[in-house]
Amino acid sequence: MHSHARPFSRRRFLGGLTLAGTAGLLGVSPRRAAAEPLPETTRLRLAYDPVLCFAPQFVAEELLGIEGFTDVQYVKVAKGPYLALAAGEADINTGLGGQLILRIDAGDPLVILTGTHAGCFELFATERIRSVKDLKGKTVAVPGMGSSHHLIVASMAAYIGLDPRSDLTFVTPPTAEAMQLLAEGKIDAMIGFPPEPQELRARQIGHVVINMTTDRPWSQYFCCMLASNADFVRQHPIATKRAVRALLKANALCAQEPERVAQLLVKKGITSHYGYAVQALKELPYGTWREYDAEDTVRFYALRLREAGMIKSSPQKLIAEGTDWRFLNELKKELKG
Repeated sequence: MHSHARPFSRRRFLGGLTLAGTAGLLGVSPRRAAAEPLPETTRLRLAYDPVLCFAPQFVAEELLGIEGFTDVQYVKVAKGPYLALAAGEADINTGLGGQLILRIDAGDPLVILTGTHAGCFELFATERIRSVKDLKGKTVAVPGMGSSHHLIVASMAAYIGLDPRSDLTFVTPPTAEAMQLLAEGKIDAMIGFPPEPQELRARQIGHVVINMTTDRPWSQYFCCMLASNADFVRQHPIATKRAVRALLKANALCAQEPERVAQLLVKKGITSHYGYAVQALKELPYGTWREYDAEDTVRFYALRLREAGMIKSSPQKLIAEGTDWRFLNELKKELKG
């Protein structure tokens, strides 16, 4: 396991956007943070998960400094971010709502704190496929079984009454190969995740069957959510609230400054394609986190995954044991704008 930490400084951020301006994006000045109790710990560890739509995590480093975290670490973990969070190797992290539900159902000590944004995934298919129902008996490419892509396709299938275990055939080629197979009509569909949808559209491969950013019901629920290790929340409630606040402010920054954020993502090695990054950041609804119901998202995806045979717990049990909305409810009142 490797990590890097960088001390907080009040230098200019993202080529001209000042920290004071960044902190004020949602109507909250650094003075509010200074007036509150200090966090119980000055160290905060996030799993290094180079996913484009997790941009707020990488933008938030200096905002976390304002909140009193002088040792912000992005930890590289071999076992993946979800298991690392459960094991206490990371303290807080963004993740796909479905994956978090899967881990909570398995008994991992995770707590979902808020949603971050809807959207992300797009289902691309050949002209033979006009709806999810048409996938019955067809082949769909995903990066791996149990991957976020697989969970989303399974949820889509379960939602319209298909059994993803028997009605769909999943294959797991590398992404570049999947794109070529789709272009040649050798598979029927693939699910894309930024920057893949942007590339598929640019190359005019397939057509969009479902865009989760715009198509109901998917567009009405969070795709990505913020979760923490349960022990961290229990032991560090002030730090938890401060971390969530910084990450939600970073969400606003992604919505308001997509070009500068894309530059940062390229600089940090999260993505190599600036143009696709800008497009994805502009398309994803980062600025609308207040408008969605985080608990309803957990309920919706828990039902889909249970219908797909992937979890056993009821939505009520998962919400009772694996969520904590205290900080979200406080911040909704506090963060105006």
